[in-house]
Amino acid sequence: MTSLLRPALFLDRDGVLNEDRGYVHRWEDFRWIDGAREAVAAFNAREWWVFVVTNQSGVGRGYYSEADVHALHARMIEELAAAGARIDAFYHCPHHPEAIEDRYRHPDPPDRKPNPGMLLKAMADWPVDASRSVMVGDKAIDMEAGRRAGVRSLQFSGGDLAAFLAAEVAGD
Repeated sequence: MTSLLRPALFLDRDGVLNEDRGYVHRWEDFRWIDGAREAVAAFNAREWWVFVVTNQSGVGRGYYSEADVHALHARMIEELAAAGARIDAFYHCPHHPEAIEDRYRHPDPPDRKPNPGMLLKAMADWPVDASRSVMVGDKAIDMEAGRRAGVRSLQFSGGDLAAFLAAEVAGD
């Protein structure tokens, strides 16, 4: 890892990288958004960090386990590598105010978007230039998390992610 600051692309997962089909946690339910792998590869080629920051309240709600989240992310890594792309790190928040297990219950989890905890952790773990970084999400909570972390936010409403982000890649 270099000590030079680099911009980061923060990506929500469900609805940005993959179709949001409700609590996606099994590979057989996972479908890439058009242009998602190409968008990641384009930012990798520009030497941006690429991070996934995803609320995973399905863990706290007891629908699936953190091991399921990690297994799905491992499959994503494999498919991205085959496309010449990579995610530098995944950050997920399993917490929820109404979680069934105490360890996942918190009245206002600092990592759960719209709170900026996952973005702030990534910026603490990696040499990120926040002033040039971008958060991409499909919901208002993603926009709020980016704003609260001090990074510009773009709301993706569907379609081709690479086309949506083409101006960002070209403008760097």
